This record gives sequence, structure tokens and C-alpha cells, in this order.
Amino acid sequence: MSKESEKLHIAVVGGGLVGALNACYLAKRGFEVHVYDLREDIRQLEHVPGRSINLAMSVRGSTALRGVGLEDAIVRDHGIPMESRMIHRPDGSTYAIPYGKKGQCIYSVGRRFLNEALINAAEQYPNVHFHFHHKLVSANLSKGQLTFENLTSKETQETKTDLILGCDGAYSTVRKQMMKMPMFNYSQTYIPTVYMELCIPPDEKGNFKMPENHLHIWPRGQFMMIALPNQDKSWTVTLFMPQEIFDSLDTPSKLIDFFEIHYRDTIPLIGKEKLVKDFFATKPSPMISVKCSPYHVGSTCVIMGDASHAIVPFYGQGMNAGLEDCFIFNQLLDKHDNDLGKVLPEFSQFRNPDAEAICDLAMYNYIEMRDLVNHLSFRLRKKLDDGLHWLLPKRWVPLYTSVTFSRMRYHHCIQNKKWQDEVVSNAVRTIGGLGILAATYCLYTSWMPLKEVLKDYESLLGNMVGPV
Repeated sequence: MSKESEKLHIAVVGGGLVGALNACYLAKRGFEVHVYDLREDIRQLEHVPGRSINLAMSVRGSTALRGVGLEDAIVRDHGIPMESRMIHRPDGSTYAIPYGKKGQCIYSVGRRFLNEALINAAEQYPNVHFHFHHKLVSANLSKGQLTFENLTSKETQETKTDLILGCDGAYSTVRKQMMKMPMFNYSQTYIPTVYMELCIPPDEKGNFKMPENHLHIWPRGQFMMIALPNQDKSWTVTLFMPQEIFDSLDTPSKLIDFFEIHYRDTIPLIGKEKLVKDFFATKPSPMISVKCSPYHVGSTCVIMGDASHAIVPFYGQGMNAGLEDCFIFNQLLDKHDNDLGKVLPEFSQFRNPDAEAICDLAMYNYIEMRDLVNHLSFRLRKKLDDGLHWLLPKRWVPLYTSVTFSRMRYHHCIQNKKWQDEVVSNAVRTIGGLGILAATYCLYTSWMPLKEVLKDYESLLGNMVGPV
């Protein structure tokens, strides 16, 4: 039954990027929206320069923000365009790998800034209410019933709502409630790599210490480091390594020796004292990949973002995929006239293959970033793909371009890449076969006069030695 004329009551669990953007979309539809967040209001926290996780905003995220009128204010006015990947070799030399055609770029956007901007935008609607320091302690998802504990007052609060939106991250409490229900599939994978954030501060004049319109990457085979530019001219540096390597760097001298070997050019950028201080002031964090299905319970509950598909960060699509969830959900509300009984099942069915595809793509891209970019074969294939894309812009779309600069469904991006690989493999085999035929022909034609020479040589030799 359509609920277009009915003022739905929505409970959004999680006030992060996906929860706050959902609040904007739902408020525009006239729904009563209450957002509950376990954390304190992020806008009240002290800002630490260079230590806020930066995000790579691509077409998918920009499109979702455009739907609530925030693309220009967040992406165009605030984001820093990155036109290529700047690869740093161990000897300190660099080379750039453009992301795509001229003018194509991704934007470095501070996660905290984005979250604050979305919360502020949502609060502009009188029908949106944020409740911070609220912990979800129990739920009846089928009936839309939730119980929260106010961590400030220690009081409990019960609420009943038409729809529960679980947007509470990779360790989602809402998803844990869904796992208690039959026919719910769930898997998680901790990858053996962990990460730590460091910082390159601005120079003495307050400027960037490296060219800012690039994503800087230090690929080192089994580990790597990346840096994204911040609006305050600092760089958020993320070091990805196996836990055992982190554990082995247990003294300042070992840390400096390690950086002297693998990241020598970053030591003057970070500063030895700051590197040692920052490294030993924190612990590396794990990374998890989550797949589950379905994403909904009847017509009363649905999960989105990391709650439904936590993604390792190596394709820069975790945030983009989460924001795209909101955009797609809003489209389905339009399609089905706000009928949640139709919207939620279709959202699960439509979105799941794409979410699982981007989880797999992110895993693959880690191998590419830390290792393959150093290989000549990778760079040659990249030039081939870029050349064919220039000649056939609609027919030949490279994998990275389809994921980052289009809204092609993620699982279609993988299918497209497999087709391209088959075309290239067949072309190589064909060219190789033609090459063998050509070489055989040349050898045969050059062998004919050689046989005559040998006959003459045998005759001459026979005359010299006489009969045996």
C-alpha cells in the first residue's frame, strides 16, 4: 500500500555519513526523522590537523550529494582535486599515472568535514532530530521497536517507528539483531594487513610539501603507504603493513632504519621526531570486509553502508558506495510511491550483487596499489586501455574509469573487465600466431638460396678431398 500521503516516522541508527545523508533525503520527502548515534556530536570534538581520515570522492558520491543540493558546497568548493596517482620509487624518483582522460579527477574530502556538513544540512529540516550518546540496546526489527540507553543520563528510551535504517557501520548493532533471524547470510574477513595514520605537516610558509593534485603512493610489494592532501595544507599519510612488521618496529632506531630503506623521501617531509612521536603514540587498526544478505527485514528495517557491505579502503569506494546506497534507496521510494513493502526487498535484491562486487574489487586493488603499479606489464596495459578508451570512449571503458568515473553497476564493471581481458588475450594470441607464421615464411624463403649454396659447398668439398 502506498504511504505517499502518510507522514512516515523513520529511525536512523547511526549519524555518520550514510545516516546523515539518508536523513536529508527522507526529510525532503516530509518524513519525521530521528537519528540516534552512539558517539558524541562530532562537531564538538577538537580538531587534530592531519589526523582526520580523508576520503576520495568520486562520481558516485558526488551524484548522491547532488540529490540533496550539497555537491558544490562539499565537493567543488571544499574538495582538493587529484588528477593522478603519483608513484614514489624507493630511490625517491616519481612518476604519475593519470586517473583517466584529461580533466577527470577524484576529490580529497575530509571525513570529519563531510560528516559535519551532512549533519548541519539535515538539521536545517525541522522534521529531523539528532540524538547523540544514544546506544541501541535491544530491538524488535519486525515490529519497528527500538530501545536506547542515553549514555549521559543513563535513562532508557523506547520508540516505535515505521522504518529502521541501520547505518551504524561495520560493527553494526542493527545487523547483529538481523543475524539472530532465520535465512540471514553473513560473512566477515579480516585481512592480514593493518593500518596506521601519520601526518606530513605544512612547510614553514604554510604550504603543501608535495604537489597537491595527486594521490601519492609508495608501493613496496607486501606493504605500502599513501598520502591525501588536506585543506590545511597538511597530508594524511596512511601506512599499510602486516601486523608482524609493525610489531618488529619496536624502537625508534628500528623505525627510522625501516623508513630509511623503504620511505627515505618521506623522512624530511614528516620529520624524524614527529615520525617517532606519532608512530608510537597510536596502535595500528585492523581492516574488515563484510558481506551479508538480505539487507532488509519485511517492510520495517533495512541496513546500508558499512553495516551491509564494509569494504577495505583500497578502491576509495567505501564512502562512495554508502552514499550511493542513499541515492538508490531514494530512487526506489520514488518508483514505488513510498511503499516500503516493495522498496525494501527490491533494494536488497538490486544492491547486493554490486556491494559484493565492490568488496572484491577493493581487495584486488590493494594488490595493484602496493605491487602491480611497479610492473612494466601493468603500465603497458594501462596505456593500452587509455588508448582504446580514447578511440572508443563508449565501447572500451577501463575498469578504474567505470568504477570511479561512472555509475555503471559494480558487478557490471567486473563483467566488462573480464570481457576486455578476453579481447586482449585473444588479440595477443592472434598476433603471436601471425608472428610465428610470418617468421616461418621468412625463414623458409631465406632458406631456399641457402640450400643452393650448401650444394655448391658440398660439391667443392668433394672435389678437394676426392672419393672416400
